[in-house]
Amino acid sequence: MSMDLSRFHDVFFEESFEAVNTIEASLLEVDLDAPDPESINNIFRAAHSIKGGSATFGFSQVAAYTHVMENLLDEVRAGKRRLTQPIVDVLLESVDALRLLLSSAKAGEDIPEEEFAQHKSKLEAISKDQSSLTTATASSTSDSSAPVAESAGGDDGVAGWRVVFTPHKEMMQRGNDPLRLAKEIASLAEGDAEIECDISTLPDWEHFEPLNSYLGWTVRLRQPVEKAAIDDAFAWVEDECDMAIVPIPKAQSAPPQPQHEKPSEPAASAAESVQTAEKSAAPAAKQAKAAVVTESQSIRVDLDKVDALINMVGELVITQSMLNMLSEDEALQGMEKLLQGLTQLKRQTRALQEGVMQIRMLPISFCFNRFPRMVRDLSRQLGKDIELMLSGENTEVDKTVIEKITDPLVHLVRNSVDHGIENPADRVAKGKPEHGSVYLRAYHQVGNIVIEVEDDGKGLDPQVLLSKAKRKGLIPGDAILNEAQIFELIFLPGFSTKEEASDLSGRGVGMDVVKRNVQSLGGSIQVESELNRRTRFTIRLPLTLAIMDGQLISLGEELYVIPLVTIIESLQPDPSMINRVAGTHETIKLRGAYLPVLRLSEALDAAQSESEKPKPLTDGIIVIVEHESRRFGLFVDELLSQQQIVIKSLEENYRLIPGVSAATILGDGRVALILDVGGLSQLQKDSEISYADAG
Repeated sequence: MSMDLSRFHDVFFEESFEAVNTIEASLLEVDLDAPDPESINNIFRAAHSIKGGSATFGFSQVAAYTHVMENLLDEVRAGKRRLTQPIVDVLLESVDALRLLLSSAKAGEDIPEEEFAQHKSKLEAISKDQSSLTTATASSTSDSSAPVAESAGGDDGVAGWRVVFTPHKEMMQRGNDPLRLAKEIASLAEGDAEIECDISTLPDWEHFEPLNSYLGWTVRLRQPVEKAAIDDAFAWVEDECDMAIVPIPKAQSAPPQPQHEKPSEPAASAAESVQTAEKSAAPAAKQAKAAVVTESQSIRVDLDKVDALINMVGELVITQSMLNMLSEDEALQGMEKLLQGLTQLKRQTRALQEGVMQIRMLPISFCFNRFPRMVRDLSRQLGKDIELMLSGENTEVDKTVIEKITDPLVHLVRNSVDHGIENPADRVAKGKPEHGSVYLRAYHQVGNIVIEVEDDGKGLDPQVLLSKAKRKGLIPGDAILNEAQIFELIFLPGFSTKEEASDLSGRGVGMDVVKRNVQSLGGSIQVESELNRRTRFTIRLPLTLAIMDGQLISLGEELYVIPLVTIIESLQPDPSMINRVAGTHETIKLRGAYLPVLRLSEALDAAQSESEKPKPLTDGIIVIVEHESRRFGLFVDELLSQQQIVIKSLEENYRLIPGVSAATILGDGRVALILDVGGLSQLQKDSEISYADAG
């Protein structure tokens, strides 16, 4: 009965893409002057793993391509070929080709033959190039076999190898065939080998599981093959079996003596040494396995299952809010045990929610890892010497945020490389080092994740930006703006700091989209710059888009939620604190500073009777909020409770509303809108402009 391997495809592709990322990251970090042997081995093992898995699952084109790649890497790690920049360039192109091959295979699509052939021909050509071969290839080959001889106690001491391995029960379930592995090892001796099967752990029929591995294997190689070749065969299953590789001394390879004669003492001692080595090697293999089990504390879970779990927890939070509201009923005040149970349920629900939310949190490195390759390729294309400096890669953020912030970051990093960093000659003329630096940072700050993209290039010239915006008709010709407002001009549609369009940028398309995408995540973006010194973009985003802490407020009969992290304070103003600008625009004086006030009812067009006059500010509550370091007041009727709320998309279920970011369901079943403080800040700014125009 043949095994259906198609159900293992998802795991294979996931692990293969991880291996491709490992190859790319290692190639970008390699030092050509002094390559780290372990780094080269990591690259080789990753390629070998892809080749073995693709051959097992029948993806022959992937296997054939990685075989050529593997041969080239094998020459490099054996010291037969120097690792040069052209080889690294071709290997990085091979990474792109592998991604293409794997993506096509995963989607069940035909592989683009012409493109595939071009990539493969480049790889084969560099493999045949004689210029990178070392002058002492033969000696390198002998050097590479030195560890084998040393392990046997001398150059002439090894006649072959005894390979003992016991697959773990789940080995076949992961798509690996122990018999195929045994045959692959035996093939290293070119037919001069024998395979034995150990059936001592085979269970009886009642306890037999068809998908489990029960058999152990012993392969005797009667040829002095390189131990590295045996290690390579186990490279992609070393975590799935216990193994021991024991050298067979030449004394043991003598022709077998007649049974009635006793073996010579050297032969007997050699046999004893092999058995002793096997006994000592087996515990070592088990210890290695134990170490692997200790380190591997994660499992692969489909994202749909994670999302379903989080949705269920969200519904539980809503139910808990409903029960919490019921606990305030006077009829339940005498039921102490019930109230205690509800309080405990609230604590446990909060703990469960926080634990489940951690499942969604991923390190931002999942996003950052693509940029070293991108900066390298762009800087070479532009003839610039640019170094990318990463920090905070382990900062965790919601997976949805990572998915949606990647494209804006790509645009910002490309802008830094193309617009920001000068050519080497221009940098030297300014007294700067030839190489430029782009910094990509991430860190947590007050319930948000902050991502910074900074370069040490030419910066932004406020006067140039202002004149260009006026020339393009993006702002009035007599507009007077401060420096921060001038920098905000780059986010206007159609605005570009580049004089001529290129393949990379300069067409006036992108920065407005970047800002819109960031705001769609409930975040904000700021730009700071110093002429001829630096430019820095700062993005602030919520850590999660699923659940948040909010302040419930009322406006007439309607309820709204203000994100708690945006609130500075709330107060009921005295008449002496209230001021009017141009007789219409309202402000309050708070600790010496004048803050604009936005009437929430007017901003959201809340329904009110025509005869009803606007409330005086002294008859309500002013909530001081902050957005992008700018503070202003929101005038509301009443402050209610603080709640943990489940965020529901408004755009998916209704439509976008200015000043509103999402919605939530309260414990009593009512729907409350979640306010977008950034959008309200813009509405307040617009109201200032309209007042000025009216004046």
